[in-house]
Amino acid sequence: MTALLRAGLPALPVVLILVLWQGLVSLFDMPPFILPGPLRVAETAWTSRALLAENALVTLAEILVGLALGAALGWITAIGLALSPAATRLLRPLLVLSQSVPVFALAPIFTLWFGYGLASKIAMALLIIYFPVTSAFHDALVNTPPAYLQQARVMGAGPLRMLWHVRMPAALPGLLSGLRLAAVYAPIGAIIGEWVGASRGLGYLMLLANGRAKIDLMFAAVLVVALLTIGLHRAMDALARGMEKRRSG
Repeated sequence: MTALLRAGLPALPVVLILVLWQGLVSLFDMPPFILPGPLRVAETAWTSRALLAENALVTLAEILVGLALGAALGWITAIGLALSPAATRLLRPLLVLSQSVPVFALAPIFTLWFGYGLASKIAMALLIIYFPVTSAFHDALVNTPPAYLQQARVMGAGPLRMLWHVRMPAALPGLLSGLRLAAVYAPIGAIIGEWVGASRGLGYLMLLANGRAKIDLMFAAVLVVALLTIGLHRAMDALARGMEKRRSG
């Protein structure tokens, strides 16, 4: 009985939100073009499942490519910054500055530079992912336990060997933390890019449904984005747990 309750606990907030949502619609007699009920959204999601799946695949491709490129670029940058204090002093302020500009302001520029295809959306996802991965991994690299470094020096390890065999393994939790955040942030960049200019994707479908007053379809697209984000976060969390288990074992 306890195990059953524990298994159902994560679903409790979702059930609560659905009950409150339906209660709000029923209490204020909301028309469907203002706020459709969850049952109506679920029905629309089922009847439009082919349309939603087609656009979800486009958005998912943008997210995955942006996630891979952003994580790889962040990993390389963090290592470069950890090896060079001069590069840290020069580039760290630029990294912070890149995050101070709202992504909505950059989306039209990326669309102008890279066009209305996948490239501009991947660039948006990459930009959002890049900073948390770089920052988390770099902070972990420069905060390696001194005892580890001292032991490596006693054994005659040079800077590169120390980086590969001591600092990077010790910094793995920081990298994984950054990747967990990146999995949540990546869909934001892709959706914003699709809002600015696209002919496919869930962001495009949201705007199309809103313009045609199909609010139930718009909510269904939002629901699919939420499910994609949760799925990505869980997949990244499972990968992180597996890597941490292998490291500790």
